[in-house]
Amino acid sequence: MKKLRFFLPVVLVFLGLEFSVNAQTLSSSELYHELLKLEETKRVLYVAAHPDDENTRLIAYLANETKARVAYLSLTRGDGGQNLIGPELGIGLGQIRTQELLQARMTDGGVQYFTRAKDFGYSKNPSETLQNWDKETILSDVVWVIRKFQPDIIITRFNTIPGVTHGHHTTSAILAEEAFAISGDPNAFPEQLEYVKPWSAKRIFWNAYNFRGEFEAQEGEIYHEFPTGEYNPVLGQTYNQIAANSRTMHKSQGFGSTAYIGASNDHIQFIAGEKFEQSPFEGVKNRWDHFENGNATELLINDLIQNFDFRSTANNLSTLLKIREQINQMEGSDLWLHEKKESINDIVLKVIGSKIEFVTNQEVAFPGASVSTDLVVNSPGNTAINILGVEVLGEKVEVEGDGSSANEPFRRDINLTIPEGFEFTQPYWLENYEDGPMYPVDDQQMIGKPFNDASIQATLNLEIGGQLLTISTPLVYKFNDPVDGEVKQPFIITPSIDLELSKKVLFGINEKRPQVTVFVNFRDKIVDGDLSFAGLNSSEYRILESEDLVGRKQRRYRVEFVSDQVGKRRIVATYTTSSGSFDQTLNRITYKHIPNLTFFTSASIDWIQADWEISGGKIGYVPGAGDEVPEVLEALGYQVTMLGDNDFDLDNLAQFKAIIMGIRAYNTNAQAAANQQALMGYVLSGGNMIVQYNTTGRLLTNQLGPYPFSLTRDRVSVETAPVEADYTHPILAGPNKISPSDFEGWVQERGLYFAGSLDEEYSTPLYMNDPGEDTQTGSLIHAAYGKGNYVYTGLSFFRQLPAGVPGAVKLFVNLIEQ
Repeated sequence: MKKLRFFLPVVLVFLGLEFSVNAQTLSSSELYHELLKLEETKRVLYVAAHPDDENTRLIAYLANETKARVAYLSLTRGDGGQNLIGPELGIGLGQIRTQELLQARMTDGGVQYFTRAKDFGYSKNPSETLQNWDKETILSDVVWVIRKFQPDIIITRFNTIPGVTHGHHTTSAILAEEAFAISGDPNAFPEQLEYVKPWSAKRIFWNAYNFRGEFEAQEGEIYHEFPTGEYNPVLGQTYNQIAANSRTMHKSQGFGSTAYIGASNDHIQFIAGEKFEQSPFEGVKNRWDHFENGNATELLINDLIQNFDFRSTANNLSTLLKIREQINQMEGSDLWLHEKKESINDIVLKVIGSKIEFVTNQEVAFPGASVSTDLVVNSPGNTAINILGVEVLGEKVEVEGDGSSANEPFRRDINLTIPEGFEFTQPYWLENYEDGPMYPVDDQQMIGKPFNDASIQATLNLEIGGQLLTISTPLVYKFNDPVDGEVKQPFIITPSIDLELSKKVLFGINEKRPQVTVFVNFRDKIVDGDLSFAGLNSSEYRILESEDLVGRKQRRYRVEFVSDQVGKRRIVATYTTSSGSFDQTLNRITYKHIPNLTFFTSASIDWIQADWEISGGKIGYVPGAGDEVPEVLEALGYQVTMLGDNDFDLDNLAQFKAIIMGIRAYNTNAQAAANQQALMGYVLSGGNMIVQYNTTGRLLTNQLGPYPFSLTRDRVSVETAPVEADYTHPILAGPNKISPSDFEGWVQERGLYFAGSLDEEYSTPLYMNDPGEDTQTGSLIHAAYGKGNYVYTGLSFFRQLPAGVPGAVKLFVNLIEQ
């Protein structure tokens, strides 16, 4: 598999203007391609609902053939979806998918925006969607992005017809059309006009498609066709290939793609705005014409395009500096001009092959800590880079007379002290988020941004070819991996103390007193303090023991909880010292295709006290796409063994009270599918098998159970949808009697990918449906097979159990105890 590279941004500032460029060098043909894009001023905004909704083929074509600046506005970060590569869901998955979108845009040439909407899972229609999202808030975000980005045309991925697709999809088109109509009106969201101007796009289109077959034009509609299967000789790829590479970045969704070979076309259908005859860009003004020296600038760019030196790119520098001088004479706050100044500075640095980096050999620091860093500037050719000044954290670094030329790099060791009170590394949309389908972001200028800017940067005043540049480069953690070689990751700031919990969900069953281990992590040295739990009085917990692990800079507590109060409570662990209280847990997400992710959540525990019958015992768990169900089962007192390639011998399986298939196991685990006969033999001889949901696509076996049934796309997406039940059914009757109250407090959804076309041997004890729909019976099916029991369930236990939903946990216990 091709190794993916992550390039951290370098930020350049000229005349007070900040912007980002990639730190990697480019080949001469890629530099030429950037010059072609510098000349073009068209702008396109593409709008949809989720990561992966975007048409990467059309984005690749528009960005690299038309040379337009293309932005994708995704209403959500994909927080409510499933994860094919690991256990992260919710806000963790949202960060993964955000970074995957950024990787996709780096591949296809677009840029990325978001709104404050949180993906709350599948929605069947826009009415339901807008019962969760605040329409005015999300509409204001779409208007904000239009005004900030100033597109000439807008393209929606979906149309506005309800019931055709996901409710989020339809809503994205509805909001895009409404925003198109009002973004030029100064009376619409006037608070934005402190930062942007009203802006009206020329026209809006729908990216017409037919999911089930070839595109078919409808009579009376106006379309335009793009030949998106063409070949780009400068980049050496077809747009189909660029699109496939871009889509493959969505790894958490299993969207690895193979490029279509041959001609292909994409179509856009006119929705509103000015009519056109030949091109969707008809009537769009050339933005260079806005400036007195614009035509002269265009001529210079075109002349360099015609005479570009591919063999010695530094020979293009003198003309590039003339172009840069012309562009920097243009005054204005519009984003397109900001980007052109960004682009020309980027090209200037890259034609001379410069390398600028600000690195450290440690990944983590805390306020008050000292950090050793290295600043390196190198010009590998004959072009001198003179360094006139350097500033880090507001302090000047002595560099007078230094610089780089003839491949003699400038190097400077800089020792930093992180200021007290310095902000921790936390995605901006999570800073004040607790729960719900909307992210609370109050800073207008942060809305839409994919991620925060780098925490610490070095600002350099440089002279190249007689022109002055101010360049800010982020501090990054750099190390050499014995397999991957040089690796760069974000440098992060954490609190001096954070907490780590052995369990997120705690169960007190009958007289059992649950215990949890709390690790207090110290960045510097162990500091005395007191551990307490917000939400409990002192009589409800006992610290059984504590131990200082000096070498690990940890204090470990073992805590027991005591209560007769049946039900669920959320408690927060807090460590209090003379300098303050600490109640946050550090979360880390690491995958090779994206940068490391760090974020903080409350050190909370869901404590469920219940009078349930649980026998405990051994459970075999067959991994699927990744979920946190095994951890919850262990917290309940079961002994969970993960089953691997050589564990499907019938004698080995016989030891387990139940065998549970992880979510999408038959989509992702080839060994599970290959050993289906052994698993059915386990059931036949008296075993208990529970299969969690699988998707209809890419099934590795068509025989999921002992008797025939099929998978459907049926689901109940409203988590509060009423549930009718046959409470006399063995699964609901015991050993813990299920009642209607056990279906209260569920999160995100009831379930998905229900069973259908059932053999008569299956029983269906649950009946549910979304509002206005027919009753669904396939959320949980049960059959006796030989001496054993078999269950397939689309109920979203993989969400409910980690969220500590008592009724869902109780029902799952019943499935195990049959």
